[in-house]
Amino acid sequence: MNHDADTPLTSELVEWADIIFVMEKAHRSKLQRRFRAALRGKRVICLDIPDDYEFMDRTLVRLLEAKVWRHLPMQPQPNSRV
Repeated sequence: MNHDADTPLTSELVEWADIIFVMEKAHRSKLQRRFRAALRGKRVICLDIPDDYEFMDRTLVRLLEAKVWRHLPMQPQPNSRV
């Protein structure tokens, strides 16, 4: 929802998404205020990750890998043997 993002969030992107992940509860609140109508019936998941990391920080990537996979349908855990 950052205006200087490479791909700023729009109501069209919200409507397109099946699941929306946010890092912090404050992000979820901002999302709900800005896109209330587009969010009807959408699943918004807060990962409870502080927004204190630089883009593609290795620690952030590991946290995302650990938390996101369980919310995706039929996805094995990263580094698991399937």
